[in-house]
Amino acid sequence: MLQDNADLRIAVPSKGRLMDQSIDLLKKSGLKFHVHGRQLFALCDEMNTMVIFVNAQDIPALVGSCVVDLGITGSDLVYEKGIQLVEHRRLGFGQCRLSFASHADSGIKCAADFSGKTIGTKFVRSAAAYFESHSIPNVRIIEINGAVEVMVLLGLVDGILDLVETGSSLREHDLVEREVALLSEAVLVGNATPRDSALRDKLLRRIEGVFLAANWIMLEYNCPAEKLSEAKKITPGYSSPTIQNTDSKAWLAVKVMAEKASVQTCMDSLEALGCRGIIVTELVHCRL
Repeated sequence: MLQDNADLRIAVPSKGRLMDQSIDLLKKSGLKFHVHGRQLFALCDEMNTMVIFVNAQDIPALVGSCVVDLGITGSDLVYEKGIQLVEHRRLGFGQCRLSFASHADSGIKCAADFSGKTIGTKFVRSAAAYFESHSIPNVRIIEINGAVEVMVLLGLVDGILDLVETGSSLREHDLVEREVALLSEAVLVGNATPRDSALRDKLLRRIEGVFLAANWIMLEYNCPAEKLSEAKKITPGYSSPTIQNTDSKAWLAVKVMAEKASVQTCMDSLEALGCRGIIVTELVHCRL
């Protein structure tokens, strides 16, 4: 049994891009740890938090049974396991879709066409729930945990339900995506009884700060004093701009947070208003 004195445990996938992106998020949130080879865990001394590397499919069960306090995994796996968890945040990476597919020459063109047919998938619960909710009867579901695409070519199943990102694997096996059952992305999940709720909340705030920084920038500019009210309408900020006097009474210095998606439009409008010295600074982290 793992012996540790960590006040918080968080599980992340042990391989693939989901692992890399999860580690990047945690490090941006201030957790300091190193990953070497196939290690199973890493201890972050500063926050007394243990990062545990496990199969993404096992993370919902680990969180639900309170073996770990937080976990990052796919929302498709959370749904498939049917475990009641607290979804703290959708993370915006690992996007894919759980889709039905059949051979290009098949008469199966949509999920309803699987009535009276056989489908292969590792998402057995998700498949059964979809067929039931869409009143599609008499579908035989075979659990397959390996390469499901080849099972269509071997004649074991008439189609599959599997995760699709680009669709390249389907095309390589002459399969066609027919219908999307579920959209999925990485999620941060937890349970109601963490080891240290205050530490968990601190980490959640840090993670939220990473996402805020990704969506906002710091905008600084010199504004003609008589144009300040108009400039504030262009850049109202998250709460309000910071205004400072300059050596000239005719000019004011403005510092304000602006949404990254609209920063170029803001700069155009400020320039047209007569503002000068417009500077944009990227944010690494912030708390709002």
